This record gives sequence, structure tokens and C-alpha cells, in this order.
Amino acid sequence: MIYLDNAATTKPCAECVKAVNEAVENSFGNASSLHKIGTISIQTIAKTKKTLLSAVTGTKKPFDGEVLFTSGATESNNTALWGIVNRYKHSGNKIVSTAIEHPSVAKTLTRIEENGYEVVRLAPKDSDDFVQALIDAVDENTVLLSAMAVNNETGFKIDVPRLYREVKRKNPKTIVHIDAVQGFLKIPLDGDLISVSGHKVHSTKGIGALFIKKGVSIIPLLTGGGQQNSLRSGTEPVELIAGFEAAVHAYKGSEEHFSNLKTRLLQRLAKLKDIGINSGVNCVPNIVNFSVRGVRSEIMLHSLEEEEIYVSSGSACSKGKKSEVLPAFGISDKDADCTVRVSFSAETTENDIDLLCDKIEKTIERIRR
Repeated sequence: MIYLDNAATTKPCAECVKAVNEAVENSFGNASSLHKIGTISIQTIAKTKKTLLSAVTGTKKPFDGEVLFTSGATESNNTALWGIVNRYKHSGNKIVSTAIEHPSVAKTLTRIEENGYEVVRLAPKDSDDFVQALIDAVDENTVLLSAMAVNNETGFKIDVPRLYREVKRKNPKTIVHIDAVQGFLKIPLDGDLISVSGHKVHSTKGIGALFIKKGVSIIPLLTGGGQQNSLRSGTEPVELIAGFEAAVHAYKGSEEHFSNLKTRLLQRLAKLKDIGINSGVNCVPNIVNFSVRGVRSEIMLHSLEEEEIYVSSGSACSKGKKSEVLPAFGISDKDADCTVRVSFSAETTENDIDLLCDKIEKTIERIRR
């Protein structure tokens, strides 16, 4: 099997699986319980928070704030967006975002827009300097800016530290939310609120986090027993939290490895006819999106699957529907209908890339006859 759909989800690493199993046996107590077993769970949670705060920025400087554990990035994004507009509803009614957001942000902003907010959505195709375009869109009435660090379909990345720094310089009151699901452990990050997901970095599904910078206040999305300082009620999943920490410690993905794989893939694709590359130099190297013109995505995916080679046509959340993101990059509907997204892990090899391209070439020959 050759698994090249790591932007959709990753295989839990051995360290994560071990940590989950050990926590199931030894840290099964409710973290709200006052006895010894509950204390062990509290310690596990505190240890994971320290690890994540040190890891999320991608620099030697830890994040200055709190970690809120969630069920995943969708909950983290919803908590951030609703939490800010409900808390700071008198600070302005304008929100700046992008036309390339994940549905958990895009659809939430549509709901917020229906409540009377002005939402400005910018597209990369309309600007040579996308970060500057986002900064320019911020004014004195902007309560929130929400942008993804790395696009899940093309790998398009933004300079998050620059964005955060310049937005704060222009309007210190504007809250900056970063959807860092694809950027976590891969690029430098900063923000008032940062959303991440465990299953994108070889942890399990069902665990995510929202980083909240010191001094930023949100209205809770979930209420109940008052866990996590009343910001996210519900008994903490200690086993998943322990697995998340183990996965972060064990993460082996490197820019050098991914860049070598991307170079190999592009060299092989360059030898084929009518291939359009949709992931340029401004993209992270672990995600490569390209169009095999004349071969619909669904046909190519099933052809590769016959050889147990697994890729995707775009966001897993779209479930095969037409991408709402690719047009924002200036990709035509015709090219969007035949896209393939390949996403690497630390275990991906150049031989995997060669086998993938061999099968793509054979499929092209069969379909284009």
C-alpha cells in the first residue's frame, strides 16, 4: 500500500498508539475527581499543554497563552469564531477572511454574516502579495481576521508571523484567528487564536486544540460542568490528549524530506503531456496539487486505488463535490475537474513517487487513446 493522502488524515504513529493504550490503563480517572487517579489525569493534561505550547509557534519561543482541548479543528474553529464575535460584538462588525478557507471556517462565517456582520473574503488570484491584501482590508471597524496558515487543497501558505504583526500594528483591537491544521509543526505560527488537529500529525481523530493568547477572552461554545476553566465543558479525553502529546514529540516530518519528494514528483510529471501544476513555490512541499488534463479526478483516483495507491482530488470534507477553493487560485473549472492532490508523510519514499507516476502514466495512456 502507498498512502499519499496525509492532508486528509495521517496514520497514528506507534508512539501515539502506545501512549493512548497506557493512558487507558493508567490514566482513566476523571480529571475533575479529587482522588489520586484523577490527579494522574490532571498531570497528563498539564504535561501535554506544556508540550503543545512549546511546539505550536514553530520557534524556540513558546506560545504565551492557554491550550483548550477540543474534539478537533472544526470545534476549535467554531469556538474561536463564535467566541470572538459574541465577546467583542460591540468592537466592530467587520470580519476579514479568505475565499480559500476550510468549510468549518467558511460556513461558520456565512452563519455569522447572516447575523449582521460584514465578511470580506479575499482570493489569492487577485493579489501578488496576499498577506498585504489581508492587512490592507483591516480597518478600525474590523473585529476579527481569520485566515488559514496552509490551504488543505493546494498547500498555499501565508507568512503568519508577518500577518499577525502587521494586523496588530494597524489595529491592535482586531483579533487574529489562524486555522493552522495543515501548518502545525510545518511552518512558524502566531495569532490570538490558533486551531490545530491531532489526526493531521499522526495522532488519533477526535482530539484537537485551540490556543488562546494571554489577554484574549472568548464566550464558550459549550457550557456544562465547567471543565477547562469553563471555556469548554465536558470530561477531558485524557487518553487522546496523551496520544496527541506523544505524536507531537515523535513527529518526524521535515521540510528537506518533503522538498525532495516534491522535486521528484514534479520532475516525473514534467515528462507527461498536459499536466498542470496547481501548487507553486508559495506552497508547502508536503502537499502537491496538479491537473491531469483529459482524465477526470474520479477516474484517476479509482485507477490508482486498483494498485493500492491512495491519493485524493482535494479536501476530504468535500466528499467528491466540486471544489469551492480552486477558483480562488485562478484554476479553471476544466482543470479543477481533473485535479489530483498528493500529500506526503515522513514515511513517504521516492520509490512511492515513482510507482505513483508510473501508474498515472499508464492511466493517461489508457484513457486518452
